[in-house]
Amino acid sequence: MSDLKKMYKTIMDDNFPDTMTITFGGQTLVYKKRAWKIPDEKTGELIEKGLRYGENPDQQAALFELVNGNLVLGDCKFIEAGNGLVSSISEADMIQAGKHPGKTNLTDLDNALNILKFLSARPAATILKHNNPCGVAYGSAISEAYARANMADRIAAFGGCLVVNRAMDKTTAEMISGNYLEVVGAPDFEEGVVDILAKRKNLRIVRINKIASLEKYRSARFVDFKALIDGGLIVQQSPLNRIRTKEDFLPAKTVYKGKEYAVERQPTDKEFEDMLFGWSVEQGVTSNSVLYVKDGVTVGIGTGEQDRVGVAEIAVFKAYTKYADALCFRKYGMPYKSFELEASQGKRDAAALREIDEETKREKGGLIGAAMVSDAFFPFRDGMDVGLKEGITAVVQPGGSERDFEVIEACNETNPKATMVFTGQRAFRH
Repeated sequence: MSDLKKMYKTIMDDNFPDTMTITFGGQTLVYKKRAWKIPDEKTGELIEKGLRYGENPDQQAALFELVNGNLVLGDCKFIEAGNGLVSSISEADMIQAGKHPGKTNLTDLDNALNILKFLSARPAATILKHNNPCGVAYGSAISEAYARANMADRIAAFGGCLVVNRAMDKTTAEMISGNYLEVVGAPDFEEGVVDILAKRKNLRIVRINKIASLEKYRSARFVDFKALIDGGLIVQQSPLNRIRTKEDFLPAKTVYKGKEYAVERQPTDKEFEDMLFGWSVEQGVTSNSVLYVKDGVTVGIGTGEQDRVGVAEIAVFKAYTKYADALCFRKYGMPYKSFELEASQGKRDAAALREIDEETKREKGGLIGAAMVSDAFFPFRDGMDVGLKEGITAVVQPGGSERDFEVIEACNETNPKATMVFTGQRAFRH
């Protein structure tokens, strides 16, 4: 066990070159390895090193920034050098390095920005873990956005990566200091904020100035590489989200065997807001996925499953679980599972636990009135019925299934009627 603990504290050497060149026909992209001079955790001596390690502590890893090249393939002009976000983090930006950053810290940071680039209109916060969002929320201020994102899934947020799209203030910093996070990223930090956050010496505090101009990255494509176990590569364009406003959604309608089917109830303004918010969050969720959102905050997030019914059910289960935990924490200042254990030992009132369970069931985990978001079409109505049974009122999904008529009928048959829009594009992410 001691050897395992030592592994997690080790900063691996890496044998990757200082520069990397990739040639596409006659066009060349040049990348430079990123390294930082950071004090050694034991000696305090400055050491220059890139990533701490890869996905696991026995994997070497390196971060490369695009420093030269202007790639154009067909009618697609890819992002140019000089637009680095995570790949251009400098020593000055790494306000507190904490434990030397590893691959997962930076990929979480990157995916948080991938979500926030669609949420710049209002103060927003996203907390990631294992490259998937735990909680994402809007707020009237960053403090409210963080509080809502954190309570959306306090359990998963433990040890996560928080990124906000406005300058971090003292109120938010005080709230953060009561929780455990690995990374905090923001466009800036108001005076006194770093002193509060730095009380946790291992917390990585990162300034990313370009968060203020994230919108420009919505339309910027990059080259997406997937390495195969045989050393081969699959190369693709990065996706573009065509949904920017509610006018970009498509009516949920289809024709099946000569008969026209259309959703009978149109979305309210609030439902449109939640569907836009949810589809934006969906851009950063691993497929196969279904999520539920309500009032500008995630309620339940299902990720990485093989079937759509199963992931819809998992997202419901998570909504109920997180709702009960939030209730317990607000009422008794402790996690639901801890309360449950102590109740089984006779240390807590079992009746109080039953009250939490009953309220969670009555409110259906906060799903009543929520919007259901799916990254791909529903091949049958059973997946969508999972959400409708829990009281969701709106659905956003790509459409395009041969059985779209079934899911349209499901909306129209629900009492009261649910509404639905199509996006006209899939949002798979592997």
